[in-house]
Amino acid sequence: MLESTATVTATYDEEDRPKVVRDILGRIGDKWSVIVICRLGAGPRRFNELRRVVGGITQRMLSSTLRGLERDGLVSRTVHPSVPPQVEYALTESGLSLLGIVQALARWTDDQVDAIRAARIDYDRRISEFTPASP
Repeated sequence: MLESTATVTATYDEEDRPKVVRDILGRIGDKWSVIVICRLGAGPRRFNELRRVVGGITQRMLSSTLRGLERDGLVSRTVHPSVPPQVEYALTESGLSLLGIVQALARWTDDQVDAIRAARIDYDRRISEFTPASP
């Protein structure tokens, strides 16, 4: 049986709170978690289906990302008793509460990508003007 949230919370010292917050933000902000959360927003998916819709992610990286999201209580993993066993991943209540925020971030990124690319080009150009050439 799982421990209650209150019991789990009590195991963390208040001094550990900033580290835990950094860990959570690191998980949410990593390269693949936002995409996985968005794709699971459409509903539960099996591993290979999720890998296809995420695109460009290795099997190992998807496994690692899902384990981290499951550990943080954002994704649930259900093994269906079949031959071969089928595993399905879905957003938990906490994951669903994060979904809208992540989708807004994804929309913002999509809206800003051209401006950010232009800013990077401009920045790199300005920096290269002040960087001495190598001999």
